[in-house]
Amino acid sequence: MSDQRRSHQEFEERSEFEEKVISISRVSKKTKGGNKMGFSVLMVVGDRKGQVGLGLGKANDVASAIKKGIRKAKKKMLLVPLDGTTIPFALTLKEGAGKVMLKPAPTGTGVIAGGPVRAVVEAAGIRDISGKIMGSDNQSSSVYATFAALKKIAQIVKVKNIKLRSIIETEAEEKEKMQKLQQTAKQHEAVIVKKSIDSQTKSRVGKPAKSVKSAAVKKLAAK
Repeated sequence: MSDQRRSHQEFEERSEFEEKVISISRVSKKTKGGNKMGFSVLMVVGDRKGQVGLGLGKANDVASAIKKGIRKAKKKMLLVPLDGTTIPFALTLKEGAGKVMLKPAPTGTGVIAGGPVRAVVEAAGIRDISGKIMGSDNQSSSVYATFAALKKIAQIVKVKNIKLRSIIETEAEEKEKMQKLQQTAKQHEAVIVKKSIDSQTKSRVGKPAKSVKSAAVKKLAAK
């Protein structure tokens, strides 16, 4: 009965959090009996609602290392400050060999970033962002740098008391912008149609006068 409850609880936790394997490395540890082989797994865990964590798990087998990585990531969850669906400001940060640049993006842009950066920001629930890896191409280094950049953003927002907008507020602003653009487009279209009608009306009024004049000239020429 306890095993069923435990498995049900684990299933609920898995469905709540998104778990991503970043890297799997084979490692060796020196012991009295010789070198002992094992595995090291870097995990990213997030709820897609603003929380993300990073954990490194080590064990004799991959499955156990993954579980340890997930547990460590959940213990060190970071609450990412979101300005609607993106980050509040741009930031470039170097962490170890990794260096990344993160920039906010307009609603509907999506995630424009490489694999390691994408894994972290998507797990955190950032829908619109532009990211660039500027340091080492190593996936683990880029992931650590991305996590550190988000952590730095959270610290700056807290210290400077930066006001953030909710997703509802940003969506309302985008909707208002679209309505204004549509209204401007309709007004522009109405002006073009009016000019076209005026032009056609003038050409129709002028044609009969020309035909009468030409008929009179022909009549005089015949005489």
